[in-house]
Amino acid sequence: MASHVAILIIFSLYIGIIPVSQSRFVDKFCGTNGNYTSNSVYSKNLDSALANLYSASNTSNSGFYNASVGRNFDTANAVVLCRGDVQHDICRSCVKDSIVKLRELCPNQKEAVEWYDECMLRYSDNPVLNNLVIDPISSWWNGSNTSHANQYDQDLRALLDDLKDKTLRQKFATGKKSGPDFLTIYALMQCTPDLDSTQCSDCLDEIIRAISSRCFGIGCQVATASCRLRYEANRFYNETITFAAPPPESSVPPPENNDNTKRTVIIIVVVIVGVGLIIFLFISVCINRRKQKHRTPTEPSQQYDKVEDMRGTEFSQYDFTTIEVATNYFSDENKLGQGGFGAVYKGILRTGQEVAVKRLLRGLGQGEQEFKNEVMLVAQLQHRNLVRLLGFCYEGNERLLIYEFVPNASLDQFIFDSTNRSLLDWKRRYKIIGGVARGLLYLHEDSRLRIVHRDLKASNVLLDADMNPKIADFGMAKLFEIDETQGNTSRIVGTYGYMAPEYAMYGQFSVKSDVFSFGVLVLEIVSGQKNNCFRNGDDVQDLLSAAWKNWQEGKASNVIDPLLINNSESVREIIRCIHIGLLCVQEHVANRPTMASVVLMLNSFSLTLAVPTQPAFFMHSSIDPGESSAEATNNSRVNRTSGNAEDRSADYSVDNASITDLLPR
Repeated sequence: MASHVAILIIFSLYIGIIPVSQSRFVDKFCGTNGNYTSNSVYSKNLDSALANLYSASNTSNSGFYNASVGRNFDTANAVVLCRGDVQHDICRSCVKDSIVKLRELCPNQKEAVEWYDECMLRYSDNPVLNNLVIDPISSWWNGSNTSHANQYDQDLRALLDDLKDKTLRQKFATGKKSGPDFLTIYALMQCTPDLDSTQCSDCLDEIIRAISSRCFGIGCQVATASCRLRYEANRFYNETITFAAPPPESSVPPPENNDNTKRTVIIIVVVIVGVGLIIFLFISVCINRRKQKHRTPTEPSQQYDKVEDMRGTEFSQYDFTTIEVATNYFSDENKLGQGGFGAVYKGILRTGQEVAVKRLLRGLGQGEQEFKNEVMLVAQLQHRNLVRLLGFCYEGNERLLIYEFVPNASLDQFIFDSTNRSLLDWKRRYKIIGGVARGLLYLHEDSRLRIVHRDLKASNVLLDADMNPKIADFGMAKLFEIDETQGNTSRIVGTYGYMAPEYAMYGQFSVKSDVFSFGVLVLEIVSGQKNNCFRNGDDVQDLLSAAWKNWQEGKASNVIDPLLINNSESVREIIRCIHIGLLCVQEHVANRPTMASVVLMLNSFSLTLAVPTQPAFFMHSSIDPGESSAEATNNSRVNRTSGNAEDRSADYSVDNASITDLLPR
């Protein structure tokens, strides 16, 4: 204990003492995910991270500071957020007070959160940036009441709805509204700036819902490590008012009537601007015609008509040097996987954030198209069950996609591995099934666009540190107009075994094509076996046929992974998932449910399920089911020594699409 106090004293001397603390402590939470010992590596890293936070608060007035010190399990990550309305010196004082006090309140916990009126401090041995944290929720209220509580609640809800919209855009908002009994309701909302709009919205929705059970009276605060909300009947925040200053006296023109002079100046300016605009347009037309004249059909002209189209997305554009340094110059040690159109590397940005970088091979026209498709499409998608694209690099011949880093690699590395499969109990598998279903529902119905993924499979479902699923790889995705329900293509992309029959045979795709792939994936998760080689004793057949046969004979438990059979309580739930999977893989498109119905089936066990019809059975092929149609085509081209008309037709019927299998390190 003495050594710990000594550390606090030394730390206080390092950051300096502010004579009078202007910050007020509210609440704290000491985590339960592990302890550290004094003088350990983590303890020293945490001291350094907290010192860096205070140093940053002295040199910057942004109000949001983060630091990360160490590597692997000894990494200390810390973040502090000041209220958007407090002055810089008050923010700095609050940062200092919170750092010292939290180390006292949670002396050996690796994770802790602390709330002051003016700031929030959080540190952890897990990543803290771009990571929505809703638990724990802290609340405190003042107890004053009004005689018109119902009207007060209605006025409060209207004010909070208005503030939420502003907070999603600015991450901080304040406002007021007249209430009953001549009261004025003042409110404040804030999200940490590292959250995207969807994460911020989810966090605010959670604390707004918490008001009904945690807040009593006309004043209350509710906060998590990612957002906060407060309302009172008196103004508690600072209002910044900017007054328009009058022009200096020297700039005020004398009161003269000089209309002729003004008119002449206006005419000259208009003529000059008009002539300049005409010259600019003429030069632009000539340059574009020259480019079109010298452009050949095989040149990747069709890659991008305008690079500016991509620069206008919601993502960051990184320079190549930054990513080179982050990936240790794309070293083999940082390589996570290799796909048909490039490799994926782990990188660590200067901020300490871990990322996955997909580096496309040069000179591949289809890879260029996949690059543009992913950036332009995913720019408009934000969901917790979709992998997040953080940015891109378009520099010279380099094409890089920068994603969030997902530490547990892909689902196929667990579900098809005899050792790792034991780590997936039924609770985790059911969580993965539900998460993938919600992600597809978002793509099909809830996003601003209607998206058909076209390549949903186990290797394109990534698992984060908590085994939450994230659908990845949108290079093959197809955008639908709002009123479109079906499309046709002569270029079949995707992976054999997961393709719906109408798509594999006729090129017809719709949201029901993804439903079919989801059904195959559900059966794989339940059985722990690949769709082309389900083994039951000495009997080997395709998974869909086996699931249907056993279902018809009342022996659905034969399909269940033996590792899951022990828990009798889960068997009924597992068999229900087999039922849902068979509904999804029915041969006729109209018989398959929508993803909205699937999500409802997974969440409502009182809902009676329809009887499935015979599924579209596995199409036997010499191609491995984990191999994409593009990879199969590339392999056939390597082995082919002569070509004819049929060969050329086959080449056209598939698409060179990027398939990347990520391996953990």
